[in-house]
Amino acid sequence: SLLLSLSLLSPGGSVGASCPPRCVCASNLLSCSQANLSTVPAPLPRFAAVLDLSHNNVSRLRGDWAPARLPHLHALLLSHNGLLFVSTEAFAHVPHLRHLDLSNNRLRALDENLFSDLGELEVLLLYNNEISTVDRTAFENLGRLRKLYLGRNRIARFPLELLREGSRLPQLALLDLSANRLRAVPAAELQALPAWLRDRLYLHDNPLACDCSLFQLLDRGRRRRLSAVLDFQKELRCVLPGVPTPVAILALAGRQPLNCSAAQEAVLEAHLGDSVTLGCDSRWQGGSRHWVTPAGDRVAGDGGANGSVAVLANGSLELRALRAEDAGTYACWVAGPAANETLYVELLVHNFTLHSPHDTLNTAYTTLVGCILSVVLVLIYLYLTPCRCCCARGSAEKVPAPRDDSINSSVLSTTPNHAGTHGEPGPALGAAAAPTAGTGQNGRFKAGGTPPAPPQQGPKGHRKVSDPDSVSSVFSDTPIVV
Repeated sequence: SLLLSLSLLSPGGSVGASCPPRCVCASNLLSCSQANLSTVPAPLPRFAAVLDLSHNNVSRLRGDWAPARLPHLHALLLSHNGLLFVSTEAFAHVPHLRHLDLSNNRLRALDENLFSDLGELEVLLLYNNEISTVDRTAFENLGRLRKLYLGRNRIARFPLELLREGSRLPQLALLDLSANRLRAVPAAELQALPAWLRDRLYLHDNPLACDCSLFQLLDRGRRRRLSAVLDFQKELRCVLPGVPTPVAILALAGRQPLNCSAAQEAVLEAHLGDSVTLGCDSRWQGGSRHWVTPAGDRVAGDGGANGSVAVLANGSLELRALRAEDAGTYACWVAGPAANETLYVELLVHNFTLHSPHDTLNTAYTTLVGCILSVVLVLIYLYLTPCRCCCARGSAEKVPAPRDDSINSSVLSTTPNHAGTHGEPGPALGAAAAPTAGTGQNGRFKAGGTPPAPPQQGPKGHRKVSDPDSVSSVFSDTPIVV
């Protein structure tokens, strides 16, 4: 056994020609490090699981570097080679690769679908290169990628949309973008990422522009004790306009000219009858968790007794048909691999129901119709209503009553006694056969039974029809002689 072990560790390997020249073969491990190689040695044994080609001079990795399929290879180390070019077909024969180290080289771009053949890749090291361009499809099909190291490059913009909703890189738990040339990051989108990813999202040593949203993102991380913030507080710096040296991002609170306010944890607001979901934003991915309601009741995966409370598969708490007594502070207890964590979510329930969008639309439509109808009615009133002046002139030109009518009835009544004779309807305002003693027009008291005769000389004065002092001027200019 000892002789067999020594033979496996010696150059030339255990099976003679199966181990490439200038390489050391130990079982399924091939170490060709610091062998002054300019190309990948051939042939490579099919049983190889780990291939170390670091610290050589392999400047180009073509598609034919592995002419035969290597079904067992799960780790490929190519750091410190001065690598300038990697073919998009370079990984076609190593589909089960889980660890790929391309760090400390001279790569300048990550081209389209560069790593799309590595569906089982978990760790990708690309730090300390000259990468300035990252195609958004370079990491296509990397559904199992957990760690991506891109620090110390020249990246001015990284497609952070790859992280949104976890659709492209659903298992990613570490993203290193430190020491690049990032000038801005979408703080709101980063805040929406799960805490277990923000805990390992490294943004330090970038020339970021100072912004209050960036400050609040990192301030929340500091209070949550996220590693990417706590471990690199001094390196998290930003650039202020007119200030020659960068300043600490976490020192922007109350500092001019931004005068940023301290970050406040968001309070979830809802209304009676709504359904809400309280997220358990823990640093630990997975792990057992349960909730405690404001009333002190423990809610586990089996949900609540009344069916209105349930713990979802991702650990969130769903509340249905909210009541006023559901308001308060909820606690999420998470048992992580290294320590436990408790998160608190405050829920405010407004004591009224919120109109749905359909009801709001109906209300707006009704208001609009009411306004239009009001305008139409006003226009009808202004332009289509008969003129009162014309009506007054028409009534003034009516045929006077016959002379055989009594004088008193023609004086005391504005409607002729024989209104129906000519077919002109008119409501009778009142009629009297003879005046009563001591009573005048409109019920006013007069000393005599008959009105006094008007004067015969002088200009005729203008009198109103309703003037009780001149009865004869109502219908005739001829004085009445008794």
